[in-house]
Amino acid sequence: MVGAGVDFFRWQPHPEVWLLLVGIVALALFAVRVIGPKVLTDGSPIVTRRQRGWFAAGLVVLWAASDWPLHDISEEYLYSAHMLQHLLLAFVAPPLFLLATPTWLARLVVGDGWFAGRVLRRLARPVVAGVLFNFVVLFTHWQNVVNTSVANAPVHYGVHVLVVFSALLMWLPVCGPVPELRMSLPGQMIYLFLMSIVPTVPAAWLTFAEGVVYSAYDTPARLWGLSATTDQQLAGLIMKLAGGTYLWGLIVVLFFRWASRHEAAERAGRVVTERELLTWEQVEAEFERLGPAPKD
Repeated sequence: MVGAGVDFFRWQPHPEVWLLLVGIVALALFAVRVIGPKVLTDGSPIVTRRQRGWFAAGLVVLWAASDWPLHDISEEYLYSAHMLQHLLLAFVAPPLFLLATPTWLARLVVGDGWFAGRVLRRLARPVVAGVLFNFVVLFTHWQNVVNTSVANAPVHYGVHVLVVFSALLMWLPVCGPVPELRMSLPGQMIYLFLMSIVPTVPAAWLTFAEGVVYSAYDTPARLWGLSATTDQQLAGLIMKLAGGTYLWGLIVVLFFRWASRHEAAERAGRVVTERELLTWEQVEAEFERLGPAPKD
């Protein structure tokens, strides 16, 4: 059997990942214990228990996606593992960290008082963030990018940074900690639906491609007996089914949340505002309002 003498699950240390996680925790502790008390002087909670839970979950997902064994399998043997890794980094970890971020801290980061904050606010506009994210999705499936990142660890981590940064921007209009940067619930549903369309292109390409798409994964050592073509077909299915199901599941959750608010408003005899109930035309108008960043 080809690859029978290969230890696919040999442990490999990744101190750069551990340092990253320790750095994130250190920055979070500094923000909560040093900056928070100076910003919140009215006695309001600096961070809630739920935000601590989101933060812990985000750390676990980031660690699982970046460390052994998933990282090593995705870098050396299976593109399907590579796809799972990117789904975790793009669809799971970023929204968890955004949900964990207190509004007061987010305002310090994206505030208008400094240049980087103004740039981030412009990049976080739904149209801009959505286009950037989908461009990164297509770029990271380009053959040259995949083959180079697999052979070069620094490039691989650079690609991960690009994926996470673009994903953070993409998720800001949905679950960001700054209320004025979030869209209405109907707008979020339309937005996530649009985010589910472009990834189907590389997913279909991988699923129905003839021959091996990424030469870096056409290696003699085959984990679990998966051929290179079967591996890339599995990667396409993971991207389409797992990624699409995840986004559509969130859309369903948002729909029921919107319906619940609408029903509660009707019971209370309160008029439902446009922020809570939008038509297709109003959603399109909102995209126009929050559209491309104005030119300087």
